[in-house]
Amino acid sequence: MSKNLVVIPTYNERENIRDIITVARVISPSFDVLVVDDGSPDGTAEIVKEEKEKAPERIFLIEREGKLGLGTAYITGFKWALDQGYDYICEMDADFSHDPNDLIRLLEACENGADVAIGSRYVTGVNVVNWPMGRVLMSYFASFYVRLITGMPFRDSTAGFKCYNKRVFDKLDLDKIHFIGYAFQIEMKFNAWKHGFNIVEVPIIFTDRTKGVSKMSKGIFKEAIFGVLQMKIKSLFKKYEPIA
Repeated sequence: MSKNLVVIPTYNERENIRDIITVARVISPSFDVLVVDDGSPDGTAEIVKEEKEKAPERIFLIEREGKLGLGTAYITGFKWALDQGYDYICEMDADFSHDPNDLIRLLEACENGADVAIGSRYVTGVNVVNWPMGRVLMSYFASFYVRLITGMPFRDSTAGFKCYNKRVFDKLDLDKIHFIGYAFQIEMKFNAWKHGFNIVEVPIIFTDRTKGVSKMSKGIFKEAIFGVLQMKIKSLFKKYEPIA
């Protein structure tokens, strides 16, 4: 059987973290859970420690000393997963906007030949629940903008719900991933696509959080808009080694 892990970055998610760990741990096929907490002052890490006592071989925690960014949290988690020998590594939000049960379908896509499986909100229309129309439009057109600039064919290029075959990280140098906010999600897809990995979109329904506070900010949005242009320009002068 493959070793599967889901990486969950957290900052002030005490209202969600216990439930998300419970659901992710009991689905079948099974996933181990790694929480990367950025020094949450609300005690998120303490709740993870309580859950870890119930299943120390399945639940893991990395505590960082401050709010260092979504991208660096995932990179920290990916490196840990590779060191531990996991075959498939997923990423997921802690707030139930991503349904943990959809991890099964993302994993199945990778087991059936995909190198990266994207949980896509837009591949079969607009599958978003409880977002105000302004945010839906902003997200949808952000994905359109990324496709236009980069040439990537994916309908949900900003998605943060994904599963990776570990072999992707043999080509992607995680130390050279530059973005730390949500643009990190775009950069990872872009690099995997440029190297020629097989990337598929799996339709999901995205549901806005009902507990806790969103971490979206104007700075994060700005990084995505201007960072995509910068990334595309730099790619014109970079050689991407194709996969074997």
